Amino acid sequence: MRYLEDFEAGQTFTSGTLRVDEARIKSFAAEFDPQPFHLDDAAARATIFRGLAASGWHTAAMTMKLLVESELEPAGGIVGAGFDEFRWPKPVRPGDVLTLKIEVLEVRPSKSRPEQGMIKVRTTTLNQDGEPVQINVGNLVVPRRLAKA
Repeated sequence: MRYLEDFEAGQTFTSGTLRVDEARIKSFAAEFDPQPFHLDDAAARATIFRGLAASGWHTAAMTMKLLVESELEPAGGIVGAGFDEFRWPKPVRPGDVLTLKIEVLEVRPSKSRPEQGMIKVRTTTLNQDGEPVQINVGNLVVPRRLAKA
């Protein structure tokens, strides 16, 4: 587990991999984003996506799983305080294998809560060809080490 003092701008971390399953794309979409390009192969071919594509929110959920299981390991878990940027530059397809590159952009102690601070991280979700499929810049709340008495 890493505390605020263990992070510095420029550090990078990686994650394991996650294979995207067509059935999961469709089941996620059926429940949370029921649009034809997420549910039906033939209908998807006639859209801007030119084939079945995972919902961006499904991509975000898969990214969250990879982030939680990544090398980042902030003490207290992945506690988000919002995003400065969130993009999906390329669709996620059945069979894609996703992985993360996480870069610490900024570390700042809290002025009002001395027991914690924030780290700003850029999380890039990459497919098996190294192409970004999601990029976000988010702010995470991270506890500080308590001073020894």
